[in-house]
Amino acid sequence: MNKTKKIAGFLGIPYIIWGAVFIIIPLLMVVWYGLTDASGSFTLSNVAAIAEPAHRKALLLSVILSFAATVVCLLMAYPLSLFLTETQKDSNSLLTMMLIVPMWMNFLLRTYAWQSLLEKTGVINTFLTSLGLQPLRMINTPGAIVLGMVYNFLPFMILPIYNALQKIDRNVINAAHDLGAGSVQTFLRVIFPLSLPGVISGITMVFIPALTTFVVSSLLGGGKILLIGNVIEQEFMVAYDWNLGSGLSLVLLVFIIISVVISVITDREEEAAR
Repeated sequence: MNKTKKIAGFLGIPYIIWGAVFIIIPLLMVVWYGLTDASGSFTLSNVAAIAEPAHRKALLLSVILSFAATVVCLLMAYPLSLFLTETQKDSNSLLTMMLIVPMWMNFLLRTYAWQSLLEKTGVINTFLTSLGLQPLRMINTPGAIVLGMVYNFLPFMILPIYNALQKIDRNVINAAHDLGAGSVQTFLRVIFPLSLPGVISGITMVFIPALTTFVVSSLLGGGKILLIGNVIEQEFMVAYDWNLGSGLSLVLLVFIIISVVISVITDREEEAAR
């Protein structure tokens, strides 16, 4: 047993090194730059800059669009996950693979594809004009950004919900029906409560990437709709103000920490219930 533990510990060393180099050290650098000024002196002005009108507006818009995208993903993912759990095993595997395959394609390419579809002379408007209809203004709008978020992050909502639904004992559902519960009552009192950990995990996995994204808003918003991710990117890549960019990033880190805490609490409650 001790030998097995030693081997397991030895095999974990590469991951520890990888985590330290690519996760812990960069995170410490963000904290350092965010809490210091150009001279290296301690300051909270970089974090407090989130209260400036332009930054506050970008953060608020990011939260609103991310929330909208998360709600849409949830409304689409839950029925689809229920459908997947009811299908036969062969069909289930095929449908699940169809959901996963698009994730193998580069994130940037997928977003560019939507740009070509939504732009003024894109595929959709070309089709509409060929029918004699007026072209629609779809690109460079909040709706286009939400659409891009939903398309890119929907699988991250489906998979945890589907996994949670798969773990529900069918005997529990059958028992609810035997006790006289209808389909709606069974869903509200049995299925949904038992799948709640998957729902919370899916919400976290969609909301946080949507909140911090800048690629989707840059391509589908045309640079006219600035989210907090775009502001941070500009501070790093255009203004070269790493201190301010890191300070604003620390604000987003608070959202990430809150989401992680909620997920951990939910997982512990699920384990305790078992």
